[in-house]
Amino acid sequence: MKNIFISLRPHQWIKNLFILLPIIFGNKLFVYPANLKTLIAFSLFCITSSVVYLINDLIDLEEDKNHPVKKLRPLASGKISLKKVKVVIIVLWLISLIASFYLNLYFGWIIVCYLVLNILYSSYLKKIVIIEVLCIGAFFLLRIIAGTIIAEVDFSHWMIFMTVLLAIFLGFNKRRQELKHYKDNAPIQRYVLTKYNTYFLDQMISVTTASIVVVYMLYTVDYRTINLFGTNHLSYSIPFVYYGIFRYLYLVHKENKDGDPTNLLLSDRVLQINILLWIITCISVIYFKI
Repeated sequence: MKNIFISLRPHQWIKNLFILLPIIFGNKLFVYPANLKTLIAFSLFCITSSVVYLINDLIDLEEDKNHPVKKLRPLASGKISLKKVKVVIIVLWLISLIASFYLNLYFGWIIVCYLVLNILYSSYLKKIVIIEVLCIGAFFLLRIIAGTIIAEVDFSHWMIFMTVLLAIFLGFNKRRQELKHYKDNAPIQRYVLTKYNTYFLDQMISVTTASIVVVYMLYTVDYRTINLFGTNHLSYSIPFVYYGIFRYLYLVHKENKDGDPTNLLLSDRVLQINILLWIITCISVIYFKI
């Protein structure tokens, strides 16, 4: 059971917190049953994402066995059998699928799309330069759409822009660090790395960095945002967004971290405090008009 739980990648569930953004910025955080349904949707997305990781392990099994790091994963190392993994996939997928459609018909189809797109990504799309990073943005976009549907709030084009840009920003940074760390072994680690070089990735990172900070700033001063929240004080949260982006870049480029956003968030106390302060500021402005 321990090895199966490790294969579910529970530390990666933090990515599914993006489902909570629509209900927070949709002014329904304290509205029942929208808040309860959103928490259930978050749980179902965690189950689905774990199913995706297990399927990915099956697809890449032979490659993982020859990988210097991935060969240590439970399935690749032989600590759990193929039969057990397949049983877990079927059980978890049925639970997730049935519960998702019961919760909301459209949410159920989002779950299906998320699984299908991930299978396409693991099988083919991850080998196509640039497209593979755009797929990462699509995965996060589906989370935002799911959260919007469940919370029954209006779609925010600003939130969609921010989420996709942030995902692409993190994706390019991760590829840059993989390319830098693995060097001559890059093709063994990830095939698509042969299509990149650090100069190109630095250009992409610069473009997305500027886009993120500008789009968020425009969102806070947009008249629709001010009308929705009844205040223009959401701009107080801008410094935390700037600092979070700059802190991440510092950790990647100066401290030479691996670029994985999950690992950085779970390991860097400063980044955790900054995100917490950003959340507190946003909730204080939106719900308490501070």
